[in-house]
Amino acid sequence: MTDQQNTAANEEETAPQFSLQRIYVRDLSFEAPKSPAIFRQQWEPSVALDLNTRQKTLEADFHEVVLTLSVTVKNGDEVAFIAEVQQAGIFLIKNLDDASMSHTLGAFCPNILFPYARETLDSLVTRGSFPALMLAPVNFDALYAQELQRMQAAGETPTVQ
Repeated sequence: MTDQQNTAANEEETAPQFSLQRIYVRDLSFEAPKSPAIFRQQWEPSVALDLNTRQKTLEADFHEVVLTLSVTVKNGDEVAFIAEVQQAGIFLIKNLDDASMSHTLGAFCPNILFPYARETLDSLVTRGSFPALMLAPVNFDALYAQELQRMQAAGETPTVQ
């Protein structure tokens, strides 16, 4: 009986583990340089979205992943507003091989963070008296695969910090 318990305990210790510890806003910015004049113009916006992720190991098996969404909205040639959020999360991730860890930090965690970042941006923009952005979902798995291809073509290796 003890051997079975030890085997079960050893399997549990080496089994992959993933746990979300905390989601938080790391940084938030909003600028409407042409207010209030921009509100008196016909609204024909063009939206530019930049997104970025970064991660770092905090301690042992805890990792911080930060998803940054930067939006610049122009009305004609004038910048109506610039909004940026750094949505972050702390994740407990254990017992993954390097490739799985890289995918988890580069795609899976940003997929979790994106809805929070999108809601934060929408709330921020509407508080500035602009229409909500309603950003479309992002396929982080596809973006991750593209980045891997780019890195392979450049002879780089994905790393976990």
